[in-house]
Amino acid sequence: MAVGTELLLGQIVDSNSAWMGQRLAQAGIDSHYQTKVGDNLARIVSALRLALDRSDAVLVCGGLGPTQDDITREAIAEVMGAKLVPDEAVAGRIRSMFAQRGRTMSENNLRQAEVPEGARVIPQTRGTAPGLICPLGDKVIYAMPGVPYEMMDMMDRAVVPDLQSRSGEKAVIRSRTLRTWGLAESAVAELVAPRLELLDHPNDQATLSAPRPTIAFLASGIEGIKVRITVKASDEATADAVIAAEEAELRNLLGDRVFGVDDESMEHAVGAALIERDLTLAVAESLTGGLVASRLVNVPGAGDWFKGGVVAYDSEVKFNLLGVTRGPVVTLACAKEMAEGVRRLTGADIGISTTGVAGPDPQEEVAPGTAFVGLALPGQPTDALELHLPGDRDRVRQFCTISLMDALRRRLLEA
Repeated sequence: MAVGTELLLGQIVDSNSAWMGQRLAQAGIDSHYQTKVGDNLARIVSALRLALDRSDAVLVCGGLGPTQDDITREAIAEVMGAKLVPDEAVAGRIRSMFAQRGRTMSENNLRQAEVPEGARVIPQTRGTAPGLICPLGDKVIYAMPGVPYEMMDMMDRAVVPDLQSRSGEKAVIRSRTLRTWGLAESAVAELVAPRLELLDHPNDQATLSAPRPTIAFLASGIEGIKVRITVKASDEATADAVIAAEEAELRNLLGDRVFGVDDESMEHAVGAALIERDLTLAVAESLTGGLVASRLVNVPGAGDWFKGGVVAYDSEVKFNLLGVTRGPVVTLACAKEMAEGVRRLTGADIGISTTGVAGPDPQEEVAPGTAFVGLALPGQPTDALELHLPGDRDRVRQFCTISLMDALRRRLLEA
């Protein structure tokens, strides 16, 4: 549970909860809910009681500082039915920290030394606010500061080991995400349906007794559909083996629609395919205005395979620099000639291109959202594709960029 009105106002992004979820998964601890609540005593108390009703342990982040709106301690004490009492050891460490820094300590800093009766302190090593381990029968609340590096230290040093000790179970949770392009979420789910059915209703004893992965779908806008595999197992080797086996099953179902794993982007996939075939690339862009080149150079080592690009937004640049035939430029023919022109101009093995209408108005009687992409590969006739893309100007340009890279990736796989 993350505490702070600034989180609800969108003034600060709650990166702490995401990190905590990842850290718990690494330790094999299931995390079922995440909550944000403002700096209000009654609402924090209500949120804590709800969390305890549905969970064995509650992790609270934030609201342990010295100011009047730092009221997490008070809320936990109310839920515990306990008094806040000063902890002289904590107070001494706070005074010592200020003295070591040569700063005068305001008395309100000693609010951080108040501890609910029955709670155990997580000593502060990176800031002035200690953490708390607060037992409530067979359940527990952990409270940590909101400063990320202070929270991370307490998670690793105290919270995760205490959780593992209480659970009596050593486990790991592993996830792997397959990234796909070219299909809607419903179509991906339909392809994967046979695998989901088998996982939900195993038909042999070996499958029943082994750790079973779960599969989830995440729609990611212009980055396609992600298929996440997650498994909980007794050790890393078992978890990794289950993940690898399930990935192979899903790849058989999804085929070349899978372009990457986890953080691998489409441009990484293109770069890897070019390196494998020892080919170089150049791009001529009109519609996308440099977006393709920008994404390609995000890949470390792109200089080994990316020759460069031309942003030929004005028609005269297409005619004079790329050698496009004078006439309409929002056409398949123009896309082909742009790809051939940039290939010739840079000496690259492959030339690709974009032209079209991002909107909001038609151009050359072509509707907004229409794009033409060209591909000039060695040993193949130059080709161009017509795309009809949804959204406003920015989304049309973004969709065109990744669609072109995917088209190139697929051609390279076929080569």
